[in-house]
Amino acid sequence: MARKQSIFGRIAQLTKANINALIDSAEDPEKMLDQMVRDYTNSIAEAEEAVAQTIGNLRLAERDLEEDQTAATEWGAKALAASQRAERHRTEGDTANADKFDRLARVALERQIAAEGDVKAAEPMIASQRETVAKLKTGLETMRQKLGELKSKRDQLIARQRTAEAQQQVQGAISSIDVLDPTSELGRFEEKVRRTEAQAMGQAEIAASSLDAQFEELEVSATDLEVEARLAALKNNG
Repeated sequence: MARKQSIFGRIAQLTKANINALIDSAEDPEKMLDQMVRDYTNSIAEAEEAVAQTIGNLRLAERDLEEDQTAATEWGAKALAASQRAERHRTEGDTANADKFDRLARVALERQIAAEGDVKAAEPMIASQRETVAKLKTGLETMRQKLGELKSKRDQLIARQRTAEAQQQVQGAISSIDVLDPTSELGRFEEKVRRTEAQAMGQAEIAASSLDAQFEELEVSATDLEVEARLAALKNNG
C-alpha cells in the first residue's frame, strides 16, 4: 500500500524531469508541448493502473471481511444449536449425546472466535485502505484536471507562437521594403529629370543670348547706315 501511495510522487518527479528536459532542449515549441501532453497522459495511465490495482486489493479484503463476519455469525448459530441439542439430550438422560453436542458447540465457538479475530484484525487495515483509495482517487482526478489545463494551455501557447511567427514574417517583409524602397529609385530618376530640365533651361538661355546679340548687331549696322546717309547729305549740300 505504501508503494501505491508513493506512485503519484514518483510520477510527479518523472513528469517534472521530462518537462524540464523538454523545455531545456526545445527547438519547436509546438512539438515540445505535444510531447509534454503525451508524457503526462502516459503518467496518468500508469497512475490509473496503480489505483485500479489498489482498489482491487481493497475489494478483495472487503470480501474476505464479509466472509469472516458471515462465518462468525454462522459458527455462533451452530454453537447455539449444538448447545441447545445437548441440553435436550441431557434432559432426556442421554448423557453421551449431550456430551457429543457440547463438544460440537465448543468447536463451533472456537471457530466463531477465530473468525471474529480475523474480523477484528482486518477492520482497521481495511479502513486504512479505504482512506488511501480515497486519496488516490482524488490525486488521480487532480492529475486529469491538470491534463485538461495542460492541453488548454498548450493550445493557447501554440496560438500565441503562431501569431508571433506571423508578426515576425510581417515585420521581416516591412524591413525588406524599407531596405529595398522602390521610391528611392524614383528619387534618383527625378533627380536625373531635374538635371535634364536644368540643362534644357541653360540651353534656352544660351540660345536667347545669341539671338539678342544678333539683334544688337543689326541695330549697330542700321546706325552706321544712318551716319553714312547723313554724311552724304552734308556733302551734297556743301
